[in-house]
Amino acid sequence: MQIPASGHKNIIALAVFFGETAFVYVVSGIVTATSVGGWYQTLNKPSFNPPDWIFAPVWTALYLMMATAAWMAWRQSRIHQKRVVVVAFSSQLGLNFLWSILFFGLQWVGAALIEIVLLWASILWTAYVFWPIDRRAALSFVPYALWVAFAIALNAAIWVLN
Repeated sequence: MQIPASGHKNIIALAVFFGETAFVYVVSGIVTATSVGGWYQTLNKPSFNPPDWIFAPVWTALYLMMATAAWMAWRQSRIHQKRVVVVAFSSQLGLNFLWSILFFGLQWVGAALIEIVLLWASILWTAYVFWPIDRRAALSFVPYALWVAFAIALNAAIWVLN
């Protein structure tokens, strides 16, 4: 059975969204690993700081949801909306990646705090862009927005305590 041309485009788009997300996930993990066992352990952390083991499964689930949501929105979008879907998704993903570099790579906790607020706004914008196209895709960004809101509080507390 041959996949129609639109089917090929859908498969390629799925691969691109998952590939882009996997790249950020892996490289962010490498950047994080450079500090999480050393510098990060020396920081004063708030009482609500979760155990280190929770971050990997949460981020894995969030990245899978992000990529799937982006693909769903792209697939349902009209030709003139596709670019906005890609720009919104890629913007928030780029800011997500930048936070890991600022916080863990460069250990600039204050700069990371400013940047993560921009990331959160970008996540909300992405959900807003997705909403009229595919509400399930937009709602898939809710757990991500909530987690990043928590991360803002955590980042702010670490900045204040250190």
